Amino acid sequence: MRDLWLLLLLCAAGTYLWRGLGVLLSGRIVTDGDVFTWATCVAYAMMAGLIMRIIIMPTGLLATSLLTHRLLACGLGLGAYYLARRNLFVAVGIGAVAMTVLNYLRSSAG
Repeated sequence: MRDLWLLLLLCAAGTYLWRGLGVLLSGRIVTDGDVFTWATCVAYAMMAGLIMRIIIMPTGLLATSLLTHRLLACGLGLGAYYLARRNLFVAVGIGAVAMTVLNYLRSSAG
């Protein structure tokens, strides 16, 4: 039991150490600099790759849906994203509803 408390204390110390350093260094970070621009680009590229992998090579229940349905839902979500002034919540909602409706129509037709 003592080992668990020690482990919990070490984990908390590690977490709060990094948070404290973040607070101390946050005033000196230039968010418009090249490093943050590069990190933003890498984050967007990783998200795009993950989304394409989910669309092209899905696993689980999503693998039972048609590729055309996944592409259409993604396209509708992307269109909603731009029509809703880059609102990610609206885009994900529209994409999810589109996917649900398309799969429902497919299952009720067969």
